[in-house]
Amino acid sequence: MTATPAGPAAPASHPALRAPVDVKFPVVYGGLGLVTLLGFGLFSGTGGKQTVFSFSSGRDFFHVPDLTVSAWGTSVGAGIVLLMMAAAAAWLATRREKPGLWFPVVFGVLFLFAFLTWAGADTGRIPLTPLLAGALALSVPLIFGAMGGLIGERSGIVNIAIEGQLLAGAFLAAVVASALKNPYAGLVAAPIAGALVAVLLTFFAIRYWVDQIIIGVVLNVLVVGVTNFLFSTVLTANPETWNARQTLPSLPIPLLADIPVVGPVFFNQTILVYLMYLAVAVIHVLLFHSRWGLRTRAIGEHPKAADTVGINVNRSRVVNTLIAGGIAGLGGAFFTIGSGLAFGKEMSAGQGYIALAAMILGKWSPVGAVCAALLFGFARNLGNTLSTMGTPVPSDLLLMLPYIVTIFAVAGFVGRVRPPAAAGKPYSAQ
Repeated sequence: MTATPAGPAAPASHPALRAPVDVKFPVVYGGLGLVTLLGFGLFSGTGGKQTVFSFSSGRDFFHVPDLTVSAWGTSVGAGIVLLMMAAAAAWLATRREKPGLWFPVVFGVLFLFAFLTWAGADTGRIPLTPLLAGALALSVPLIFGAMGGLIGERSGIVNIAIEGQLLAGAFLAAVVASALKNPYAGLVAAPIAGALVAVLLTFFAIRYWVDQIIIGVVLNVLVVGVTNFLFSTVLTANPETWNARQTLPSLPIPLLADIPVVGPVFFNQTILVYLMYLAVAVIHVLLFHSRWGLRTRAIGEHPKAADTVGINVNRSRVVNTLIAGGIAGLGGAFFTIGSGLAFGKEMSAGQGYIALAAMILGKWSPVGAVCAALLFGFARNLGNTLSTMGTPVPSDLLLMLPYIVTIFAVAGFVGRVRPPAAAGKPYSAQ
C-alpha cells in the first residue's frame, strides 16, 4: 500500500483548535443583572422610597453632605447598566477575549450600590463610614493569615495550619495580656504562639516528609483540642487572672484621623492595624525587590535550581515558615486583645481557611491577597450591619455572605491561577 502523504497542519486559527467559549462570567453577570433589575427594582415594592448614604461623623474636618437616592429608580437604572455589561461580556466571550480588571470592579461596585440602596430603603439610611471601618477591622486576621500563607507557599510549604496559628495567637495573647494586665504584652506573645505551631509544621513536613495538607489539618485539630482543654480547666477556673478582657487602645493619627470617611476608617485604629499596614508593605517590597524575596520565590518554584547556586532550600523553608507562623499568630491577637474580648472556644471560626482563599484569590501576591481579604471582611461586616438594621434580607443569608464569596473565589470565578510550582513538595538534595 502506498502511504498517503499527510496534509498541511491546521493553522492555529482553525475552529477545531480554538479555545471553547467561556460563558461562565457572562452567565453570572447576566444573573446578577436580572436580580438587580427585577428583585431590587421592578418588583421590589420600593416605589417612592429613598435611601440616604451618610459619610461624615461629628469630628471631621469638614462635612460631606449625605447622598439621597430613589431606591426604585436607582436599582432599575443599575440593573439596566449591569445587563448591558453582561451583554458586552458575552460578546467578548464569543471573540475569545476577556475584559480588563476594571470590568468586574465596576460591575461589583454597581451591583453593591444597587443592593445597598434596596436594603436601606426601609430603614432609610446606610452609614458608610462605620460599614467600611468595620470591614477593615474584620479583615485584619484575614490579611495577617493570608500573608503567612503567602510566605509559606512562596517557599514551597502549604500552610493549612493558619487556622490553628490564628487560634493559638488569640489564646496566648489573651492569657499573657490578662496575667500581666497589659494588652501590649499579649501583642508580643501572639506571634510566638503562631511560630510554635509552625515549628511542628516544619518538623513533620520537612524532616519527615509528612503530607503538608494532612499535617496542617492535624495541627488545626490539635490547637483546637489544647485550647479547649485549657479554657475549660485553667481559664474558666480563674478568669480574673488568665482570661480577663484587655483591649488595645485606639491610636488616632493627628489630622489624618479627621479626614471624612478615610480618616475614621484607616487612621483611627489600634497598633495592630498599623502593624498590618507595615507588614503588607514590607512583605511586598522584600518579596519582589530583595535578595530574600528572590531566594524565597526560587525555593518555591524550582528548589533544585536554587540548591545548585548555593541556597540551603530546607533551612530557608524552615525560617520562612516560622516567620509566616509568627505573622499569622499576630493576626490571631485581633480576636482577643484587638477586639477587647476574652478568649472563647474556637473563636477563630474558620477565618484561617478564608485567609487561604484570600491568598488564592489574590494569586499569591501581597496586594492581591489584601484586596481579597478586604472583600471577605466587607462581606462579613455587611451582613452584621444589615442584620442590625432590620433589612428584608434574611439574617441567615447575611451570615453566609463571606462564605458564599469564598466559594465563588475558590470555584474558579477569579480566573485561572497557578500556585508556586514546588508548593507542597518536599525537597532532598540527594
